Amino acid sequence: MKMSKVVQNSGFIGVLVVFLALLGHLCTRVDAKAFFVFGDSLVDNGNNNYLATTARADSPPYGVDYPTHRPTGRFSNGLNIPDIISEKMGWEATLPYLSPELNGQKLLVGANFASAGVGVLNDTGIQFVNIIRIYQQLNYFEQYQQRLAQQIGQEQAKKLVNESLVLITLGGNDFVNNYYLIPYSIRSQQYALKDYVPFVISEYKKVLQRLYGLGPRRVIVTGTGPLGCVPAELAQHSRDGQCAEELQKAASLFNPQLTQMLSQLNQNVGSDVFIAANTNQMHMDFISNPTQYVIHNLKNSMLRTRPIQWVGPMHAAIEPMPKQRLVRVLGSISPVRKGQQNHCAANIGRVQYVYAPNEP
Repeated sequence: MKMSKVVQNSGFIGVLVVFLALLGHLCTRVDAKAFFVFGDSLVDNGNNNYLATTARADSPPYGVDYPTHRPTGRFSNGLNIPDIISEKMGWEATLPYLSPELNGQKLLVGANFASAGVGVLNDTGIQFVNIIRIYQQLNYFEQYQQRLAQQIGQEQAKKLVNESLVLITLGGNDFVNNYYLIPYSIRSQQYALKDYVPFVISEYKKVLQRLYGLGPRRVIVTGTGPLGCVPAELAQHSRDGQCAEELQKAASLFNPQLTQMLSQLNQNVGSDVFIAANTNQMHMDFISNPTQYVIHNLKNSMLRTRPIQWVGPMHAAIEPMPKQRLVRVLGSISPVRKGQQNHCAANIGRVQYVYAPNEP
């Protein structure tokens, strides 16, 4: 029996371009002192290390290019998106909320609540057994604020949260680890795709309303990347190496509806709280012109021409794996670090991937 896929919004390294562009867009508008992260494996800094779950990244080859050269629970060969955002903004990296090290002054930095395998829906990722579902992440955020208030007082804690920057990355798993599960899923029998997408969007709206109620006023919300182009998905859903059409259709339906929903939320609250990240457009640009991002031979290195064998979360190989092949394997399921820092830094301020829905 094939193991389930730990594939989140996308698996291409260029996703960071969007977030750095967003930071360039936001840096003149908000003086955030704390950073909070919610979502799935694309942004999980190691919370799943503390859980009895099959969605893990605590063994090689994960972490081979991390400063310690050891796996940390990040679904990357090195730093992940929250790490690099913190670095570019001059902040200390946020710790996983479940880490015993998150106490004292470290609470002032913020926290990472993300958990690999989760989606908008509670039944997404059930095959991973034990993950921090999104409403539990929000419960932990509320708990965090109580801990923070004990340290700096209620008013200062509220101020810190109000002025913070929040990143939330959800949605991809609701397709690849729910609706399109092989051989079948309950959701795909309940809903046609055209009805499933609005259902997920309506549930996502409830999540964001709850998040807003907890105090943040500057929230980056990512869409999905081109789900059908993720190498691990090509292995399951494509016969000719082309992006899987049905998954591409899902992304093309989800992202515009997400942006529309964010616009409605911003109108409701009377402010541009929620900022959309157009990861899908960026990824398609990245795929069609990888050399613009100083990445060469993308299709050969990450997609390959022969069928991709996918068995699930990566574990230590019996024999040492050449680094070139290692990058290909890691790239099939999660963003590799290569190029994320120095190659994407130049993209800070590119606004074609940034959308505050109610801005003129």
